[in-house]
Amino acid sequence: MTTLSARLSDADETHGSHGAASSLIGFIGPGGDTAPLSARAFGSKAAQLWRMNALGLNVPPAFVLSTALCGKAHGEKRISALLEQGIAYLERVTARGFGDRRRPLLVSVRSGAEKSMPGMLETVLDVGMNAATTRGLMRLYGNPRLAADCRRRFIEGYFEVVAGLPRGPFEDVLRTVQTAEDVTSDRELDPEALDRLAGLYLDLARDRFGTGIPEEPMEQLRAAAEAVFRSWDAPKAQDYRRLNHLEDLSGTAVTVQAMVFGNASARSGSGVAFSRDPATGAPGLYADMLFEAQGEDVVSGRRQPVGLGRLEAMLPDVATQLAEGVGALEAAYRDVQDVEFTFEDGRLFFLQTRSAKRTPRAALKIAVDLVAEGLRTEAEGLALLDGIDLSQVGTTRFTGTAEVAVQGVAASPGTVSGRIAFDGEAAKRLSEGGEPVILVRPDVATDDIAGMALAAGVLTRVGGRTAHAAVVARQLGRVCVVGCAALAIDLDSRSARLGPTEVREGDWLSLDGDDGTVFVGRRESVVDRPETDLATVAGWTARAR
Repeated sequence: MTTLSARLSDADETHGSHGAASSLIGFIGPGGDTAPLSARAFGSKAAQLWRMNALGLNVPPAFVLSTALCGKAHGEKRISALLEQGIAYLERVTARGFGDRRRPLLVSVRSGAEKSMPGMLETVLDVGMNAATTRGLMRLYGNPRLAADCRRRFIEGYFEVVAGLPRGPFEDVLRTVQTAEDVTSDRELDPEALDRLAGLYLDLARDRFGTGIPEEPMEQLRAAAEAVFRSWDAPKAQDYRRLNHLEDLSGTAVTVQAMVFGNASARSGSGVAFSRDPATGAPGLYADMLFEAQGEDVVSGRRQPVGLGRLEAMLPDVATQLAEGVGALEAAYRDVQDVEFTFEDGRLFFLQTRSAKRTPRAALKIAVDLVAEGLRTEAEGLALLDGIDLSQVGTTRFTGTAEVAVQGVAASPGTVSGRIAFDGEAAKRLSEGGEPVILVRPDVATDDIAGMALAAGVLTRVGGRTAHAAVVARQLGRVCVVGCAALAIDLDSRSARLGPTEVREGDWLSLDGDDGTVFVGRRESVVDRPETDLATVAGWTARAR
């Protein structure tokens, strides 16, 4: 490899402790930037990574390319030089080599705008996987399944995000292999089956789509970084910015971080934790996680997570460290935090923190509690409620009794009745009649944001409370029930079964987002107002005047 000084022609392209503040690259970790990274220049994700590292939390080292590179004609040569400089930094601090046959460095390539856009921009994990590094990872960890699983995951992510191929054909191949192996989940596939699956993915991409994956890790990294920058202009990202009045944002940064492996062993996993309940505002850690999983498994909503209790039972030290770390972040930011974490063989890593998206009901309680706890002043409490119509804040509940059809997991509170829509097009068509709509899906990808915006409620068969779809539903104020295992959808006939009951698109359905119950038919609701908290805020307003 060339020296660091040879990789950049302009001395002002470094940052913080490395140079001028007008940089295009920043560093997080040992020997990294001593001055905070600005969210405007490097995205909120990298700014918070820097702060978590400064607070002493265990953060994998990373480097970040500036938002100034997004959508600009800076040239492939300059971006390549910055990526090479960043990889040299990661190689030095991890004592691993990018593409090394013995101690391979793998990286995640993540997005990060100035303001958080959960799930709207892209991520590619396990970049650096090829035939040589697969063997190297196997030797390094002594775990053939980890190596095979990372290669399979990288191939999936590269084809979906970088090559832009449809996910459906690859899911069909996965189901075929699972059927042949007589298993129901990719977690049950052994190393040989995962190797075979990876080969079938490559064959499919070559034969049907005429594309493949470069073996050279730096080529993979350049392509992944370009794909993340490109995701800024994806329709779902544009819809999100329009719905949330974020059109003035300048672009996304690209954060490249050393991989840690939540799929390394039975003592490994990934999850998302909120420092308070983002649906109701109730105090206490609110978390979902999966063992033997990488972070995308949780936030994508494609798998069913478990709660904090399982982590407390199996790895109590990790659970304690997580609670302490999340509590420290809330104290430092003086606001409710949404934290992504991974633990590898019992060692906890913090991957992201951000101000938690919350329902209006939760926002009111959180503001009142933060002021009461001395973390915020009354004026700051009012600022936290800016833009929320307090006259509309309340808890809806169904009146009377009805037979429960099925049970799911409560993800965003309230009650709602609406007509069933199985996709965004149906939601648009049905909502034009002026009646509320409930979007019913196997899972909700963030691509569905336009349909979610039209719907009054969301129901999914799989997914957890902390998946991106649930986060966005709360932010949009939509009632949401996820993880409804008794839901079976037949898109061909535009119908579904809720346990023993069959329903069709356009039929009425009712959701209770407070306890996760689902009812067939239409129900009436009443609203309970949080009068005590509203009176507290009215007192702040009077004193401010």
